[in-house]
Amino acid sequence: MDYKSTLNLPKISFPMQAHLPAREPEMLKSWQENKLYENLMKKNEGRPLYVLHDGPPYANGDIHLGTALNKVLKDIIVRYRNMTGYKAPYVPGWDTHGLPTELKARKKAGVGNSTTISDVELRKICREFALKYINDQRNEFMRLGGIGDWSNPYVTLTHDFEAKQVEIFSDMVQKGLIYRGLKPV
Repeated sequence: MDYKSTLNLPKISFPMQAHLPAREPEMLKSWQENKLYENLMKKNEGRPLYVLHDGPPYANGDIHLGTALNKVLKDIIVRYRNMTGYKAPYVPGWDTHGLPTELKARKKAGVGNSTTISDVELRKICREFALKYINDQRNEFMRLGGIGDWSNPYVTLTHDFEAKQVEIFSDMVQKGLIYRGLKPV
């Protein structure tokens, strides 16, 4: 006897097995083609703005569990706010300055701390290193399913960003907020 015809099971439009390794690239491509983030921002236009200020990760290697947890938690907050009556854009960013990036770039390039190279050459090495990891981390964060304006991140090594920092510092000097003193660090 064919029992299948005696059961009243729902008809579903998705496969019973996920096959996630094969489906993940398809889902990411679909989200990009359908402009998921852009459409979400358009849908929430005119709503109160909620901005999550993201302290960016260093662009000095692949993401690790701490960076992944940080981004996933922020993604949850941004999604929640977008679903509860706010326009909550997320602009990812990367910190490309600082000692962690310089040390890893030096190591990868085989340039030790005692090696003498010009400042210009060191900056070039660090810039190339940081740009590589910005791209790698962006792809890794996107694979985690995070929504955001991934094609327009803020990056601290852009000339516009650096110029703005100098401008802000100048304003702070003019307002007397910057001083030099002897203090233990």
